[in-house]
Amino acid sequence: MDLHRFGRAIRAVRMQRGMRQADLASRSGISRTVVGRIERGERAGLTVEALDRVADALGGDVDLRFRWRGEEVDRLLDASHARLVDVVVRRLRALGWDVAVEVTFSSYGERGSIDVMAFHPVRRALLVVEVKSVTPDMQAMLAGIDRKGRLAPALARQRGWDADVVARVLVIWDTRTNRRRLESHAASVAALLPVGSREVQRWVRDPGPPAVSGVWFVPDARRADGTRPSRQRVRLRRV
Repeated sequence: MDLHRFGRAIRAVRMQRGMRQADLASRSGISRTVVGRIERGERAGLTVEALDRVADALGGDVDLRFRWRGEEVDRLLDASHARLVDVVVRRLRALGWDVAVEVTFSSYGERGSIDVMAFHPVRRALLVVEVKSVTPDMQAMLAGIDRKGRLAPALARQRGWDADVVARVLVIWDTRTNRRRLESHAASVAALLPVGSREVQRWVRDPGPPAVSGVWFVPDARRADGTRPSRQRVRLRRV
């Protein structure tokens, strides 16, 4: 992140909105001194939380990116995501689900794609799967899952899948970081995805009413770079 550019942008928007540094400090819940340091682009002592609070107080958001060897990080993340999708697809097909990947939609201005959409022809159950190899912006992700869950039945009918129940599941690698990230937003996650990993897997094996909405943690047997992670005990906690 270019903190000098970030700081200039914060100052420009603050002045455009007719706010003093003290006003922004009060609205964001941080000190005026910290606001001044942010606007000057000073790095020492600043936290991502402080940057996020200031941006949110102005009606903006923070886009924090990690660069490493050009686009290499993107390729690693894409490979990890593709591998997780493959794990989900193989497991669902083995359990008798019909599976479609990257189902695109465009409905009344809402555009996007569903990572995995599956239909169980015997139980007439529809499963909408959001696949994340890492945890992104939590609120945007949850809003996306909710939107795709609403649009999925119509998309399924276009394929001849007439479902009686619709389940929404977030599938994510089972890592300490991912669990910690979800736990830090436990209330928001539980409001949309209240069911734990074991319950989700039980439902996938025997789908039927009522449908589930939950998080499915998948153990990662291999990192995106092809190496195997070291063995470590991970205490399973329901999200």
